[in-house]
Amino acid sequence: MYVKFDFNALCRKVLDEKLKEQGIKYRLLNFGEVEFYESFTKEQHKIFKKKLEDYGIEIIESQKIALVQKIKDAIVELVFSDEIIPVKASIFISEKLNHSYGYLSNLFSEVALTSIENFIILQKIEYAKELIISNKQSLTEIAHKLNYSSVAHLSTQFKNTTGITPSQFYKIVEKRRKIQSLVIIP
Repeated sequence: MYVKFDFNALCRKVLDEKLKEQGIKYRLLNFGEVEFYESFTKEQHKIFKKKLEDYGIEIIESQKIALVQKIKDAIVELVFSDEIIPVKASIFISEKLNHSYGYLSNLFSEVALTSIENFIILQKIEYAKELIISNKQSLTEIAHKLNYSSVAHLSTQFKNTTGITPSQFYKIVEKRRKIQSLVIIP
């Protein structure tokens, strides 16, 4: 079985449920930000933090780390969008976060220990793998959807990232499907 889910929607739902349990008035903003309408005691903060950790969600205490998370969220939004966004990633990110791309790029590299460009490539390859697994689009369609200039460009980045070509990845997926179809589940 293959499952596709929206990380942002999932996190928003968990945040909403856990905040309601706390009984504190709040409003969920974009990028995992929460605006509180009343004070949050240290004890409530500690309990809330623990409840979120059970779901792999952590409260970000540093402004720099929070901004890097916003950059990551903007990249995920850009890459996993159903529509092709007709601007360069650098323009999209800087306009979305209202900072110069140079500043965001330097901050991201300092905190995440990788470049924004590398993070974008990793996200694109993850999405390409999902699309290959879903088997609904050709490599040409996937390359176009992910804003690659050609299938060759996608294939090169895919191989540099995963160690195998998209075609080899597709063959592995197909082989697993055949094996799974032969396994009888009681």
